[in-house]
Amino acid sequence: MPDATTLILLSAAVFAGAFVSGLSGFAFSAVAGAILLRVFQPLEAVPLMMACSIGVQATNLWALRRNIRWEGSLLLIVGGLIGVPIAVSLLQTTDTHLLRRGFGIIVALYAAYMLLRPTLVTAGEAVGRHWVALIGFGGGLVGGLTAMPGAIPTIWCDMRGMPKSEQRGLVQPFIAAMQVFAIVLLVGHQDLSSKVFVDLAISLPALFAGSVLGVLAFHRVNETVFRKTVLVLLLVSGISLI
Repeated sequence: MPDATTLILLSAAVFAGAFVSGLSGFAFSAVAGAILLRVFQPLEAVPLMMACSIGVQATNLWALRRNIRWEGSLLLIVGGLIGVPIAVSLLQTTDTHLLRRGFGIIVALYAAYMLLRPTLVTAGEAVGRHWVALIGFGGGLVGGLTAMPGAIPTIWCDMRGMPKSEQRGLVQPFIAAMQVFAIVLLVGHQDLSSKVFVDLAISLPALFAGSVLGVLAFHRVNETVFRKTVLVLLLVSGISLI
């Protein structure tokens, strides 16, 4: 069992990550990882974050089930399932440090620029199915390299000016599917420590509380606040990769 300080830090990290993810739909690992990666070894922290993130996504999917756009999400997921194994192969054969930094710079610059724009864009016209699948492929590929599968689909939705409910309904199932696929690949490549399961059980109350409060906050914020929140989180996530 962890000591009192570790227990407090674990609960605080999971609660903060779950709240932000419940509000925005992503960025659990970016928020919780800032603490967990300093408290636990990576082999314990990474699978713990992935498991907690899947729990948050399950809560989000249930809470937003009426807004889910299954047809578009399935196209994203199909593309993502092709991209993730390629990313895993690159991780094993290539030094991806430069790729991660480059992607982080692009995401940070995009978020900073969009935060400074005085007006919002309007919703664009419908796009072809192959383009949606291509966005999913990019999300899966980048997600496998950076643990940020939702970055590209979220940026794409923002560029098209999608309302918050439509954006969450499209991207949420994709992120959940990519995270489940990633943890299956992780379990297939290494044995998980029993400590991960103990820490997961301990963090469940904070995970549930943060997720519920985050979803409630999502329903209360207006479109402008939601968009700025998403862009700030993209900015922070991009900087974390640099």
